Amino acid sequence: LPPEKLATVWAQITSQAGAFREITSVETQVAGAHTLVLLTCRFGRMPLVARVAFDGSGRVAGLFFTPATSPTPTPAPALLPEGLTERELTVGSGRFPLPGTLTLPPGKGPFPAVVLVHGSGPQDRDGTIGPNRPLRDLAWGLAQRGVAVLRYEKRTHRYPGRSVAVEGFTVRNEVVDDARAAVRLLAGDPAIDPDRIFILGHSLGGMLAPRIAEGLPQLAGIVILAGPTRPLARVIVDQLVYLAALDGTVTDDERADIEAARKTAARVASRRLMPTDTVEVLGTPTPGSYWLDLRAHDPVATAAKLGIPILILQGKRDYMVTAEDLEGWKNGLEARPDVTIREYPELNHLFMAGGGTPRPEELMSPGHVDPRVLDDVASWITARKK
Repeated sequence: LPPEKLATVWAQITSQAGAFREITSVETQVAGAHTLVLLTCRFGRMPLVARVAFDGSGRVAGLFFTPATSPTPTPAPALLPEGLTERELTVGSGRFPLPGTLTLPPGKGPFPAVVLVHGSGPQDRDGTIGPNRPLRDLAWGLAQRGVAVLRYEKRTHRYPGRSVAVEGFTVRNEVVDDARAAVRLLAGDPAIDPDRIFILGHSLGGMLAPRIAEGLPQLAGIVILAGPTRPLARVIVDQLVYLAALDGTVTDDERADIEAARKTAARVASRRLMPTDTVEVLGTPTPGSYWLDLRAHDPVATAAKLGIPILILQGKRDYMVTAEDLEGWKNGLEARPDVTIREYPELNHLFMAGGGTPRPEELMSPGHVDPRVLDDVASWITARKK
């Protein structure tokens, strides 16, 4: 676990659980030849247990984070569904080649195909969040329904230090360039129908899907899953306000987090923001160039100019990307007859089913992308040609 990888893991944890506050308790257990130290940690949004395993020589042999409430056993390794095949591909070249997996349906093809585009933060090819693998669910589920799927490591996950050290780092460096390279890679693959290649973006990937598609002739359409239309910094503020209100009491720490997020939102919207500035977002430094790049591209206006069909999906139990974002798509694209919108009352941000008041702990409970989402995406894709 080299330092860069540890930094990536920590960034993933704090993006979901909030900023680290304190260690509230420590427990030691013996498990065979290993000693386990369990540290219950208070984060801004939920408690987690850090499980540190030490071998007989006192060296760290493992590090795991699990929910502090209702812990779940580590799931057994998933097996590729019968009839599907997978092969490894490399997306892009130069300084940032990215390992990818192409999942193929049964049969000879050529198949319609989808490139999966990650949400915020440094994500692996499966979109791993706790025990959940929503991008792998999409890949396997769509392939079972006749659609080939390419998923790959996000640049900031594979190269966490090197990628953000690029001078003038932008969302184009983080997401757009690699997604476009993945589309071009599929267009030259003999197993893929070059006239039926699509982008499917989740969360930030959905917000950027219209920009990825702009001027990319290989694309036959885009699919947007929980894509924000509000400015990203404002989305963060609204999430913090929602989470702080869940237990009916807003603590001093929560007020401080909200106020800091509001100041960040004001700063990234300011005309005085410079590319060389550094902006703290939830404790993570980001360059001003990143926010200026986001500001320069309106996802709805970009989508309205595209000449390809669009499918937009939204879970009504999603507190991270909300009905307000969906209204942005509806209002901006209402004149487009080739835009299809689907809403799912029981589904959360990961398009997994749940009940009751949506909470962040729910994203850490094992689940799978709902079959209705897989059915709707696959049927929409297979019915279209460029």
